[in-house]
Amino acid sequence: MNISEYKGIFVFAEQRDRKVQKVAYELIGKAKELAKDLNTSVTAVLLGRGMKDEAEKLCYAGADKVIYADHELLDEYMTEPYTYTLHKIIAERKPEIVLYGATAIGRDLAPRVSARLKTGLTADCTGLAITEDETNEGQLNLAMTRPAFGGNLMATIIIGKHRPQMATVRPGVMQRAKYSDRNPVNVEEYKTEIPADRKNVEILDVTKIIQQRMNIEEAKVLVSGGRGMHGPENYAMLEELADLLGGTISASRAAVDAGWVPKDRQVGQTGKTVRPNLYIACGISGAIQHLAGMEESDFIIAINKDETAPIFEVADVGIVGDIFKVVPLLIEELKKEKALSKVQ
Repeated sequence: MNISEYKGIFVFAEQRDRKVQKVAYELIGKAKELAKDLNTSVTAVLLGRGMKDEAEKLCYAGADKVIYADHELLDEYMTEPYTYTLHKIIAERKPEIVLYGATAIGRDLAPRVSARLKTGLTADCTGLAITEDETNEGQLNLAMTRPAFGGNLMATIIIGKHRPQMATVRPGVMQRAKYSDRNPVNVEEYKTEIPADRKNVEILDVTKIIQQRMNIEEAKVLVSGGRGMHGPENYAMLEELADLLGGTISASRAAVDAGWVPKDRQVGQTGKTVRPNLYIACGISGAIQHLAGMEESDFIIAINKDETAPIFEVADVGIVGDIFKVVPLLIEELKKEKALSKVQ
């Protein structure tokens, strides 16, 4: 393999219901950073149907170019049509790096494409950086960092002898680039013919699942509980506090492992990475695995009776006290404020 033939960074722009997903914009932001170190360009690849406007938005978000494949079999995600089309584009254009979101779609698509390209893939990355190859002078590689051994170790992986280098990246970890409608629009419509034998599934109907709770990755306010909550019955007061603030609850791994809170509420290296405007940590000591998932929050309030808890090192405001006394007081004050605002 002649590695020097591979140039540029590709971002798979995942779409659902003909809307590009947030993680795609996050990946473009990171790709722009990596591209500076490589002195190369960023190309977003969008597969769908009737999405020319969405393709242009990817340019406004920082992509130097968008390759847009429009086909009826690409409207809803189906494994074979997507794998066939994306593999074809990558094999023809030869990018040196391809990034996907570590979503249900990305986790299904990326390994299939990497297998057909006979290259490596690092899954569920939380960090990406460009590094010099230790054996080949002048060669630059993508260093891909991901949690290992249940989040107790961070592994950095390099694909030194194959291209493209491929990674799925956890949503919420990277910061999206600045959006500007002054960015030049460069959209290439990629003509694709998908063979009939690639259509091995027919979608008869799509039923939307109505989420009972707000997605913690989308929430502006999170009230998070840890081992210090002492049991599932005590999360009711966190729910009440979150409701008053217009947010939802989340939890540390310890609370999830204890069975107090569902897995989809977990924040941390083995859970989800969040960036709310306000993060309130209740009874969370602040293990490094948890901090990695929430330390980019805009404003952090920590409540813990242990004044030496690591959570206080990242908190903007720290309250040393019993959560079972502090949280009810916060709820009481918020209720008073809401009552006054109604009167006024």
